[in-house]
Amino acid sequence: MKFKAVIFDLDCTVADTLPLCIAAFKKSVEPLLGKEISEEEIISTFGPSEEGTIRQLIPMHEEAGVKAYLHHYEQLHYTCPQPFPGIKELLQTLNSNGVQLAMVTGKGIHSTRLSLNQFGLARYFRIFETGSPDGPNKVNGIRSVLNRMQVNAGDSLYVGDAPSDIRYCKEVGIPIAVAAWATTANAAQLQKLNPDWLFHSVDEFCNWILNCI
Repeated sequence: MKFKAVIFDLDCTVADTLPLCIAAFKKSVEPLLGKEISEEEIISTFGPSEEGTIRQLIPMHEEAGVKAYLHHYEQLHYTCPQPFPGIKELLQTLNSNGVQLAMVTGKGIHSTRLSLNQFGLARYFRIFETGSPDGPNKVNGIRSVLNRMQVNAGDSLYVGDAPSDIRYCKEVGIPIAVAAWATTANAAQLQKLNPDWLFHSVDEFCNWILNCI
């Protein structure tokens, strides 16, 4: 199989940003909420962008919460200074071989740009779709990117880490390579959803994808 385009997720796919997200949520939400909030409570709101998470957790302080979140996200980004080893080199190789690259993530546009600039990867993703505060929007994001790149779903690949990514890709009809290389990945759970491919390391994925371009 030869892919004309590869679409990447960001969190836990390009970089191990989930701990950074959690820390920024806690620092921004807890002072406005007036109490501690657990990691599980935060993760249970995921689906919308960070703005949507803030809206669910502290609806009376949404504007202040979003402002605080972006501040802490940027300030704490030193805890996640680089993408996963091998990702930047992979993007360079795909790009030099004429493969179109895009990003579809549930993150908000501001945090997405912060991370891509931090990692030095912004130049590889000229086309990207980010999340909506109103709810999950990856299906529309993937379809929009395919349309903008003028490629068919069957000639493309989505690389993501979440169970929802598998469901969304099946709905769109785009093959998915599941990134199970983050420390938080549950490979057994992901495999039960029958993704097209599942990889336990970036190196394993790189060795495979370079034979598909």
